[in-house]
Amino acid sequence: RRRFAGRILVCLDPNRPLDTMSSISKKRKFIADGLFYAELNELLTRELAEDGYAGVEVRVTPLRTEVIIRATRTQNVLGEKGQRIRELTSVVQKRFKFQDGAVELYAERVANRGLCSQAQAESLKYKLLGGLAVRRACYGVVRFVMDSGAKGVEVVVSGKLRAQRAKAMKFTDGYMIKTGHSKRSYIDAAVRHVLMRQGVLGVKVSIMLPHDATGKTGPKVPLADVVTILEPKEDAPVPAPAFDEPMKPYA
Repeated sequence: RRRFAGRILVCLDPNRPLDTMSSISKKRKFIADGLFYAELNELLTRELAEDGYAGVEVRVTPLRTEVIIRATRTQNVLGEKGQRIRELTSVVQKRFKFQDGAVELYAERVANRGLCSQAQAESLKYKLLGGLAVRRACYGVVRFVMDSGAKGVEVVVSGKLRAQRAKAMKFTDGYMIKTGHSKRSYIDAAVRHVLMRQGVLGVKVSIMLPHDATGKTGPKVPLADVVTILEPKEDAPVPAPAFDEPMKPYA
């Protein structure tokens, strides 16, 4: 009992029988899951950069592991007759030693690409690689994001922009929070590296999402400093007291 304290049984392949499960500590399990996600995200970022890759979600079910790829152009991710998604599935299966049918890849379209920082960072990256001026490219991204309904946006480009001396340029619009717990749910940020001829440029796009009660375009939880003043309820009229005998006047 002491030997397996704080440990859980984890089956890396869902199709493996129970007697072949390996004992692994919770700490090692979380590290293994994080490494799997990081390597998968890096692979898809490089492979699907031109197809508007906007993140990945891993769902582990009792039967299989589902990988949902979010992108702006899902048809390019699927490929002709689903050939490309099958190739990606085969690569992931062989790299992480999944059994046949134990992993499935799906493509999901991003609802609003103007509120997706990864899609906008990739867009800005290819604008800069195409030779567009930095100011023009950044202001185009800022305008598109604000027109899509964001509360605020910040674009930072750093590196050797024109001269040999490196510098950073920041383009902002709207309202942007920098600290607090609300930043975790309201700020969507992405970083990309642009390999230019004169050197490497760093691109960071931060988008402040709008509040959405349904949770589709933004977080459900309101900001911590937002105070909602409710209208007071109408007081019901107080009935006059009824006396059996008339009140006697004071002497």
